[in-house]
Parts: sequence; structure tokens; C-alpha cells
Amino acid sequence: MEAAAQEKIIAVINEKFDGAILESSMIKDFFTVVIAKEKIIDVIAHLYHHPDTKFQYLTTLCGIHYPELNQIAMMYQVHNLATNQRLRLKTYLPIENPVIPTLTKVFSAANWLERETYDFFGVIFDGHPNLKRILNVEDMLIFPMRKEYPLEDQTREDKNDLMFGR
Repeated sequence: MEAAAQEKIIAVINEKFDGAILESSMIKDFFTVVIAKEKIIDVIAHLYHHPDTKFQYLTTLCGIHYPELNQIAMMYQVHNLATNQRLRLKTYLPIENPVIPTLTKVFSAANWLERETYDFFGVIFDGHPNLKRILNVEDMLIFPMRKEYPLEDQTREDKNDLMFGR
């Protein structure tokens, strides 16, 4: 994305949400903007409706666990199909209380993506119409994509670690 397009996006956000942008940068080929968690949904809705941005296609949303920061990041990628511009928006939630408003009021496609993020990371989407597990069993007590769980079952006795160079 060109510098002029990046500046335009920053200006569109700042015209209504001054102070909501915590940082912005180009990461590989994605312009990435970190937004304060209280404003993230309103900023996405503004970028959806604003005539200069029209980010009206939700490519993805997902959680990212940063155990060293004791946080879960919510990452949203939106696309303007007319100009072929892509934008990544991120916000950070505390691991003890990962609650954020739902994006389903802006993008109906966010429904299952938010359910998946809840299922694997434990993020609560306030106002979601049907927030329940989508892939894991409903009585599961953990959120398996958090990096606080070992990759292997530590109770297994049927494998010899010497066979794996350990």
C-alpha cells in the first residue's frame, strides 16, 4: 500500500476517533494499525461506511496469544474490493478478561469466525448472537490454541522419547 493511501486511512480514523490509533506500520505487504480496544469495532464500522475507504469485505478475524505480554490480540483483516486495498487492524485484550464487542453488527460473516476464536482462545464477544464452541466439544474446559498448554499429551506412556532425539 502506498504511503498516500496509508495517510488517508489514518486521517479517516483520526477525523472521528482521535487518539484511537496506538501505532501503525507496514508489516510485509499489510498496512497494520493497532487500535485501542474500546474503539476497534466503531473504527471498523467507520472504515466500512466512509466514502474514502469502503473496507466492506471482512477477510478474516482471529486471536493471537502473546504469553510474554499476558495478552490476546484480536486481528481483523478487511479489504476494499474496488481499490484492492487491504488493511489489518489489531487490538490487545488482557488474558484474564478477554472481552470485546462483537463485529457481527457490521459483518454477518464475523459470526462463525468469532465462535472459532472463542472456541480456541476464549475471547468473549459481547453481544454475539450465539457464542458457543464450534469445533471442540462443548464441555471442554481449556482453550487449546493458547500457548499455555503443552503441544503433546504429557500423560502418554506409549512412546519412547529416545526415538525422537530427546
